[in-house]
Amino acid sequence: MSCTVLFVCVAVAVVSVHGLYSPGDDVVELTPSNFHKSVVDSDDLWFVEFYAPWCGHCKSLAPEWKKAASALKGVVKLGVVNADDHRGLGGQYGVQGFPTIKVFGENKFKPTDFQGARSAQSIVDSALSTLQSLVRSRLSGKKSGGGSGGGSKSSGGGSGSGDSNDVVELTDGNFQKTVLESDDLWLVEFYAPWCGHCKNLAPHWAKAATELKGKVKLGALDATVHTVMSNRYGVQGFPTIKMFSGGEATEYDGGRTSGDIVRWAMDKLAENIPPPEVKQITDKSVLQEACDDHQLCIVSVLPHILDCQSKCRKDYLATLTRLGEKYKKQMWGWVWAEAGQQLELESTLDIGGFGYPALAAVNSRKMKFSLMRGSFGETGINEFLRDLSYGKGSTSPLKNAKLPEIAKVEAWDGKDGVLEVEEDIDLSDVDLDDLDKDEL
Repeated sequence: MSCTVLFVCVAVAVVSVHGLYSPGDDVVELTPSNFHKSVVDSDDLWFVEFYAPWCGHCKSLAPEWKKAASALKGVVKLGVVNADDHRGLGGQYGVQGFPTIKVFGENKFKPTDFQGARSAQSIVDSALSTLQSLVRSRLSGKKSGGGSGGGSKSSGGGSGSGDSNDVVELTDGNFQKTVLESDDLWLVEFYAPWCGHCKNLAPHWAKAATELKGKVKLGALDATVHTVMSNRYGVQGFPTIKMFSGGEATEYDGGRTSGDIVRWAMDKLAENIPPPEVKQITDKSVLQEACDDHQLCIVSVLPHILDCQSKCRKDYLATLTRLGEKYKKQMWGWVWAEAGQQLELESTLDIGGFGYPALAAVNSRKMKFSLMRGSFGETGINEFLRDLSYGKGSTSPLKNAKLPEIAKVEAWDGKDGVLEVEEDIDLSDVDLDDLDKDEL
């Protein structure tokens, strides 16, 4: 066999092993370098298959996919991504198994999953139905969600559920004061306006910034303009994401969807924040800080100090502190009051009818509360809090739809209570006979 023939044989073998599609097919091969321009920036309807060459189901789908592509030529575009070679591109769209088919239609930043059968006929029928819906939508005046622009700041609203204004625009000039000298936890994206991956990330970054508002700050820096900071932190590719805490930078190693970003940020936040302090309600500012600044505030009413002396009270507070540590990732506020000191609070939360100690969770944004009816032990409270963390449990509206008035009281000194003893009156020096005479 000649060298030329041998080379051709080897080349054919390589193609057959490493790819299911060839340039002669009507299927468009997509890669990170052409995906954004071809699909996201396009006004065309795209059906994109993410596959792996070794996947048996992908091999079975390939001839049907080619047949559908030929039938839809000039009408709907069919593309393929070798997600085994381009894992980052598959990861951006949550691809976890093969084959995965995504439909890029009206909103290119938010593709939908193809749920039909894996036959050419089913693919064609679904494509034509989706195209018809897209045309009707455009006829009604809606615009297709194709993307353009660069960076998370400018194109963050593509997902329709994130506010790009929640992403802080960073520069070489404001980076030191805004990020490095901040007490907040920061995630910073270093991007380039021309970068396709940055454009894909933009709506997810904006959505994550909105969901993390008040907890973790998200910023974006155009590394092609503000090169001082990008060089300082060794940025060589786009987008590069780094976490900043206490002025120190850490590499972000999570996924690129908004859900991935939020989960990663909350995990890091939980690692970095101390457990919440269980504060005594001594005035209205304590309750407002706990409830207005947090999604939920956990309010406990402990027995009067004469009914439960310092050791008893400290044991209760220790239990609440341990549970505050356990659920610190939820970032709830934690407060307590002594029975009888905050009567309006007890009335608002229906506390008192079941005795003390008592506990309730308050959502001041929705003006609702949930009263714990189980035991005040660590197990009972944990079960109540666990249900809250899953969004379970019955709720009731706050009376008058507002937080109650709070009485100003002295903070507990940590000591036992002392029963006040009335002063004894010494009558030994009083002449009762003289009193009787005066009355006469």
